[in-house]
Amino acid sequence: MEKVLLGLAAALAIGLSALATGWAQSRIGAAGVGTIAEKPEMTGTVIILLAIPETMVILGFVVATMILYM
Repeated sequence: MEKVLLGLAAALAIGLSALATGWAQSRIGAAGVGTIAEKPEMTGTVIILLAIPETMVILGFVVATMILYM
């Protein structure tokens, strides 16, 4: 039973962080496209802002790994 709960906790750590990242990137992406349409020189900034939420998935992966292997 303990392994099942640890697996569930790890799945939630990755799954919820991935959902949150997808939601954040959809909002940032929509705003970023509008920004690039008006100011093409902002492309680099928009790409950086799109990459920042990816850290949530990386941290979720780290937490899931810690749950499973510690």
